[in-house]
Amino acid sequence: MRNTTKRTYIIIFLIIAFFAGLGIMLYSFISEGDTWVANRANALIYKGGELTVAGTIYDSDGEILVSTEKGKRQYNSNYNKRVSTLHVVGDSAGYIATGVQTLYRSNLIGYNFVDGIYKTLSSDEGVDIKLTIDADVCAEAYSAMAGKKGTVIVYNYETGQVICMVSAPTYDPNNKPADINTNTSGKYDGIYMNRAISGVFTPGSTFKVVTAICAIENIPDIYSRKFKCTGKKTFGKGDVICNGVHGTLTFERALNVSCNSVFSELANEVGKDKLTETVRALGFGKNVTISKAKTVRSTFDVSESTKLDLGWAGIGQYTTLVNPSQMLMLMGAIANSGKAMVPYIVEESSEIVDSKNKVNSSIKLSEETAAKVKKLLRSNVKNYYSDNKFPGLEMCGKTGSAEVSNGKSHAWFVGFSNKKNFPYAIVVCLENGGLGYTHAIPVANRVMQKVFKEVS
Repeated sequence: MRNTTKRTYIIIFLIIAFFAGLGIMLYSFISEGDTWVANRANALIYKGGELTVAGTIYDSDGEILVSTEKGKRQYNSNYNKRVSTLHVVGDSAGYIATGVQTLYRSNLIGYNFVDGIYKTLSSDEGVDIKLTIDADVCAEAYSAMAGKKGTVIVYNYETGQVICMVSAPTYDPNNKPADINTNTSGKYDGIYMNRAISGVFTPGSTFKVVTAICAIENIPDIYSRKFKCTGKKTFGKGDVICNGVHGTLTFERALNVSCNSVFSELANEVGKDKLTETVRALGFGKNVTISKAKTVRSTFDVSESTKLDLGWAGIGQYTTLVNPSQMLMLMGAIANSGKAMVPYIVEESSEIVDSKNKVNSSIKLSEETAAKVKKLLRSNVKNYYSDNKFPGLEMCGKTGSAEVSNGKSHAWFVGFSNKKNFPYAIVVCLENGGLGYTHAIPVANRVMQKVFKEVS
């Protein structure tokens, strides 16, 4: 009798375990089925580790960026277009982790829970995806970068549509270099990384925009104050060296000439806590999802800093690192009355519902402060860089020449157009590119002129 009871319990346990396992497997199949099907081990859609069956990816004008032809993924026929859009489109093998072909591969192969990829295999076609980027603008940006590493991003700050996102170095996906994974010269360093999304860089003087916001919000007489620059600012036994001897300046003029003395002084006046509070309010320390791709976090930490360190931090040096997309959203917030739109890349697809017109709630900037900073950035261009640098665009912006230990400064320009019916912001970051004024501004102008031509 006891043996019979034991056997009954064992059988009941096995039945429960069986159905529990079945339930787990069914749940996994429903929730993870697309991942299983899209795995590179699936010989039905992959060959030699390369995606072979998938839908076509178009740019915003309907130009084909990549499609399947005779069982192979073929990229745009124009060299500049295919290399400049590669990091957004992604490669067929999935090395570019943030590319559309990697993040949206289950969509591209037309997977659905009911019939898997049967329709795709029977027609040899997947689901098409249209992007927001303009291949002509991306090609122009790539050409303007003139072989330098870095990134150029442009987006509509009212909607979040990304019209340009270029990362370099890049390569030709139709003719991938044989030594790309073995070359030790540094030529291909970070070649699979989309620097706009996954890169962080010393911001240099572009960070003075952040310090300016903190000063506006915490120093009541900031606009009436007079500052004096002798070419350096001393903190204890060390100096923050300025880029000139500017004499007596107003707050606005100090930002115009990018005075290190004034902004290192302001960083110490507002102090660690207030500056850190502003930085966090502007989204540092948080990542944002751009069409499934998570940006790397911008970092700022002055908790252990001396006064000299804090001075350097206030001008975008010390240990501060920023993500280019984060700077783009900050420019967007300033231009858009304090409202930072989240960038997005995927425009439409029959299988995808992406978030559009989404506000980045991690960036908190009042409408009043945004308006004040916009005037300052407009003054930079109008009264210092000159509107001739950006003919007809009514640009607002800030350059940066970020000092780094491994070569020439990173050349930056961050800004946006204040022109009616042209709501576009831009970030240019050229690694070891030299001076922002000399090298980043011409790139920014060339790209923005192309955008204006395309959208007008």
